[in-house]
Amino acid sequence: MAKPSTPSRERIVAGAADMISRRGLNATSIRELAKHAEAPLGSTYHYFPQGKQQLATEAVRYTGKWVARSLRRELEAGPVAGLHAFLAVWRKIVLGTGFRAGCPVLAVSIEELPDDDETPEVLLAAAEVFDEWESLLADALRRHGAEPVQAAQLATLVVAAVEGTVAMCRAKRSIQPLDQVAAQLHALVSGAIDD
Repeated sequence: MAKPSTPSRERIVAGAADMISRRGLNATSIRELAKHAEAPLGSTYHYFPQGKQQLATEAVRYTGKWVARSLRRELEAGPVAGLHAFLAVWRKIVLGTGFRAGCPVLAVSIEELPDDDETPEVLLAAAEVFDEWESLLADALRRHGAEPVQAAQLATLVVAAVEGTVAMCRAKRSIQPLDQVAAQLHALVSGAIDD
């Protein structure tokens, strides 16, 4: 199927998310983000008049919603299924890109902050995404018998462990760290619920 002559806003956002997951935010210009999304620079500025930060913020939110949809769907079957879905998302990305890409939400979270006192919108968006993923997991854990404090802590552990392990997989060019963390997280989640 031929690509549309005018790129959609969503295609530009998805392309930016992919590029940020590969190179980070500071190492990527808006011109490179547009090129990666196969979009004219003019179209990119049309959709994102505030420039790179606005586009990056939308890319983070896009990734957050995309992962949250998968989590919600699988969490219907319980926390273990949700955990497996969360792991599968990152496994597919890491292996599918030959260890070149990770999570754009993590990528913007570890970038150097500007010298001013204001927290960049993209960082606020990343925090919101992490909160949503944790909340989805914690809610499912509580529904399946985990104590509220344990559910919240375990959800944070899952998100932090998986995000960190994705970075390790990229550095080591191996999926082994994700497999090892998956086994331990599976045991912890299984042990915390009644199912």
